[in-house]
Amino acid sequence: MAVQTVALLTAGGLAPCLSSAVGGLIERYTEIDPSVKIICYVSGYQGLLRGESIEVDSEMRNQAGLLHRHGGSPIGNSRVKLTNVADCVKRGLVKEGEDPQKVAADQLVADGVDVLHTIGGDDTNTAAADLAAYLARHDYGLQVVGLPKTIDNDVIPIRQSLGAWTAADEGARYFWNVVSEHSANPRTLVVHEVMGRNCGWLTGATAQSYRAMLDGKEWLPEFGVPRARRDVHAVFVPEMELDLAAEAERLKAVMDEVGNVNIFLSEGAGVDSIVAQMEAAGEEVPRDAFGHVRLDEINPGKWFSEQFAPMIDAGKVLIQKSGYYSRAAAANTRDLELIRSCVDTAVETAMAGGTGLVGHDEERGDELRAIEFDRIKGGKNFDIDAAWFEELLAGIGQPKRAKVAVEH
Repeated sequence: MAVQTVALLTAGGLAPCLSSAVGGLIERYTEIDPSVKIICYVSGYQGLLRGESIEVDSEMRNQAGLLHRHGGSPIGNSRVKLTNVADCVKRGLVKEGEDPQKVAADQLVADGVDVLHTIGGDDTNTAAADLAAYLARHDYGLQVVGLPKTIDNDVIPIRQSLGAWTAADEGARYFWNVVSEHSANPRTLVVHEVMGRNCGWLTGATAQSYRAMLDGKEWLPEFGVPRARRDVHAVFVPEMELDLAAEAERLKAVMDEVGNVNIFLSEGAGVDSIVAQMEAAGEEVPRDAFGHVRLDEINPGKWFSEQFAPMIDAGKVLIQKSGYYSRAAAANTRDLELIRSCVDTAVETAMAGGTGLVGHDEERGDELRAIEFDRIKGGKNFDIDAAWFEELLAGIGQPKRAKVAVEH
């Protein structure tokens, strides 16, 4: 069956790829077959459930290339899980007794959609997988072709998700200004909280990018501007065991020698300990529609700073989060190249009648292909044994302590 109508939606949190991916899909379809109708659902799955969409007209097609220069999503996002019926009903997206997946499928049929392109992270694409399976079971004859967006870079088996490289570089740029705050007070502890619920890749990559930035700077130690005060002194990620006492002793020595301490922290590092404390105290742990702990509300950076500050004799604590700054950026050159190749493969897959999530398949020799949805999972761990990460830790004098699996 020839592709006549294509629909796009972006969902989940922002990443520096959404705008470019939307623009790229519009450009590629227009290049291959200008007769293909393109519609965009507004605010992700929410717009699909409500039947809210816009049609891409000729002027929008002509201007689509400009989207590569912008961050955010031009068509809007939302966090909606189609299989969480109670949440969809509560938010007024479907009526009591309705199945959100059927509502979504029927809307796609009503709009004459042949191919739905979803652009999102693991939650978005597991939702896409559920929807694709529903469509197949009920013979709707629709294709779903996704693109992997997450700055955490934690989608199995995707080698590199769109936007993650940019987010790391932007987080480094953010910290370059923040770190100067150490000069406002003696013995300042600066905690740079980086996004990464279960995966420390972004924190490690941000620290690596930042240190590479430092390599290109000139220093004036005679004027109190030595590299050591602006360097990274510790990197904490969920995949590493944290020996609080040992690290405090090491960082206390850094504080005494340098005069300040800079920590790069994954927002998901130590969350198990924080949640355990809250539950032991009888406090309710805030969670979203997907069951994830609301990290902004439990504030891991604050918890970590409260542990370390007295142990390293910090005179002031500054907690800064680069997530919203970095995830809303426009894609950099490296990501634009990745986005372009994935977009081309996504359109090629759609035109050939295929389905799946497009990316470099780590379980198939890093081949760029449409990966079967039933193989897509979130929560990929960061490989702390990667040579570049070991080099990073060695460069800052931090021992690597891998988590040890516990038998239950």
